[in-house]
Amino acid sequence: MNFALPEDQEMMRENFARFLNKNSGMDRVRAARETGFDAALWRGLADLGAFAIRVPEEKDGLGLGLIVATTLMEEAGRTLVSGPLAECLVAARVLAASEHAAAAAMLAAVLAGDAVVTVALRDVDREPTQWVAGGAVARAIVARRDEEIELYDLSEAAAQGEANLDASTLAEIAFADLPATVIASGSGPLATFDSAIEEWKLLIAAGLSGVARESLRLAAAYACERKQFDQLIGAYQAISHPLADLLCDVDGGKFLVWKALRDIADGAPDAAATVSLAAWWNIDAAARAVAQSLHTFGGYGLTTEYDIHLYNLRAKGWPLVWGDPRGLLEEAGRRLYAGEAAALPDVGDVPIDFDPGEEARALVAEIDAFFEQNMTDEIRAQAHYSWEGHNPAFHKKLAQAGLLFLGWSKDMGGRGSSPYARNAAMEAFERHGWSNPVANVAGMVGAIIHRFGSEEVKREVLDRILSGDAICSLGYSEPGSGSDVFAAQCKATPDGNGWRIDGTKMFTSGANLTDYVLMLTRTNPNVPKHKGLTMFIVPLKAAGVTVQPVHTFQDERTNITFYDGVKIPDSYRLGEVDGGVKTMSAGLELEHGGGFAKVQRGMLHAAETLCREIPSAGRPLIDQPQAQMRLARTAANVMVSDLLAWRAIWAGVNKVPNLAYGPMAKMFSSEKFLSDARDLLDLTAPLSLSKREGAAALINQCYRHAQGTTIYGGTSEIHRSMIAERALGLPRTRA
Repeated sequence: MNFALPEDQEMMRENFARFLNKNSGMDRVRAARETGFDAALWRGLADLGAFAIRVPEEKDGLGLGLIVATTLMEEAGRTLVSGPLAECLVAARVLAASEHAAAAAMLAAVLAGDAVVTVALRDVDREPTQWVAGGAVARAIVARRDEEIELYDLSEAAAQGEANLDASTLAEIAFADLPATVIASGSGPLATFDSAIEEWKLLIAAGLSGVARESLRLAAAYACERKQFDQLIGAYQAISHPLADLLCDVDGGKFLVWKALRDIADGAPDAAATVSLAAWWNIDAAARAVAQSLHTFGGYGLTTEYDIHLYNLRAKGWPLVWGDPRGLLEEAGRRLYAGEAAALPDVGDVPIDFDPGEEARALVAEIDAFFEQNMTDEIRAQAHYSWEGHNPAFHKKLAQAGLLFLGWSKDMGGRGSSPYARNAAMEAFERHGWSNPVANVAGMVGAIIHRFGSEEVKREVLDRILSGDAICSLGYSEPGSGSDVFAAQCKATPDGNGWRIDGTKMFTSGANLTDYVLMLTRTNPNVPKHKGLTMFIVPLKAAGVTVQPVHTFQDERTNITFYDGVKIPDSYRLGEVDGGVKTMSAGLELEHGGGFAKVQRGMLHAAETLCREIPSAGRPLIDQPQAQMRLARTAANVMVSDLLAWRAIWAGVNKVPNLAYGPMAKMFSSEKFLSDARDLLDLTAPLSLSKREGAAALINQCYRHAQGTTIYGGTSEIHRSMIAERALGLPRTRA
């Protein structure tokens, strides 16, 4: 996988950024608002080679890939470039595809910065009068008219812009009044033009990603300066948490653009749908990001003295020339579920890569073969996403096959699989319906024992975990502390050569099945709460342990566990006395991250199945545009959940500074799992109310399961605080 631009393209991005910082600063943007156009900036962009990016070398261009153009657009969005940049980029590409002399002459003027050429987004035969971005300053417009590509001359026309939301170069153009030259016709040029419109969607999406990211930066910076009630406002979760949510959406939008490019390059069957989703997503995310960012400024955000209002207006002013963004989501639905095709651009080289690699594919094939040989109807009937799905015999077979602890190093007795391969393996397990937490928790506990445990506990416990003969629970939460695990009050007191454990742990899931519990205890009550803690591995079959069931509406059992004078040897201590924070932090590091894309995907497939079965107006529900649109929205959420999780994995592998990437993946995917579960339950009702075996039961289960995912491993609120602090630099919001 790769989430970074190569060195040469990163240098180009830095060059774009430096140029735009100097030539599209907010003073220049404000000065250009009377016309919406900065002629000096435009000529500077031409000198930089911006308009030549997508023009082939044989036509005096740079012949670069679309990812370079999207990188330019992201920087252009960040700096609110004054002029129809996206439209000119695609118009130049269409001109370059024509052999007509008029097209060649106009292209030369564009590359030199002597002329602005823009594009009409609709067929002028069907919409002879339409709004055109850049129409107020353009010398010409490239447009499709039925089966022909035409160049409309504006040099003698007095195309008048008019006051509009973003003070941009938008103009309403009556094409029948303009002289036109046919510069191409036939299927090839028409496909080129149509693919240029798809390219425009990606360029605008990238630009809006830049607009949104910068608006969040401005809001975070203000929240780190502004005080209210003697407190920096960024320390209030009402300020920080919405910004954290939006950062996930904005990063996800950028990655959706990259995924669309990767899908096009790979010839993926859903590439056209991904283009539509990337455009819709970024339009929606940018609108919400700039609104929340402006809100962070309070009343000052409404004044023209602060730049944030300019980002608010640009977020709407750029994309709406296309029309209602909802249409893009409907378009994605048709492309996913009604077979609608689209001409897609040649994107050139795409250095971004989401391929997990050959090791992952080989491991998935091994898992598939194992399940084909060992899975039975009886085992499948017992399978459940929770501890209730544990099958000791099947667990033992997985251990014997070397498929339990894929991430453990070989010296620990594991496979030493790469993080990419492990993630692909989890996808395979989910696909086979085997996704209970038993192996994951045992693997995490075993890794902590290996790192912090004595030789005795490694011999007596770790070896049993490795062989599949022992499984473990987590003893973190307590009735009075919840996610504040460092407030633990369960006591461990010295007792001869060992320790005595007294207290209560809540949500000890699996304790009715497991052999050991990884427990955080209070060993010193006379110091600050983070300092007097020690971690132990405690046998659950020991005298003094009581396990009491706590049932959930998710068909899942958890437990409250009581410890009354439970005695354990000192060799079962993990880490230093009163050094439990270090040990616990290692455990939380292993637990945070990942996400729920895999179960989201299964839920989406179940909803698709039901939509093909449920009749609506004499046809399957999946033929209805509103059903296609809602399924497409879930598909977008699954894609972004995947992308955020992959970014977190990639960052870990490559030792990239990790700005709460794990919490972003977990929080985003769990929240979208919950909202989509509600929506798909609605969409497929009343059948979805049934627990009828198959897709209906799965949709029903997902609705109940999703509630817990926003709580497991730390609530969404905890993760939002982490994101706000680490990724946005906001003040600490937790005690």
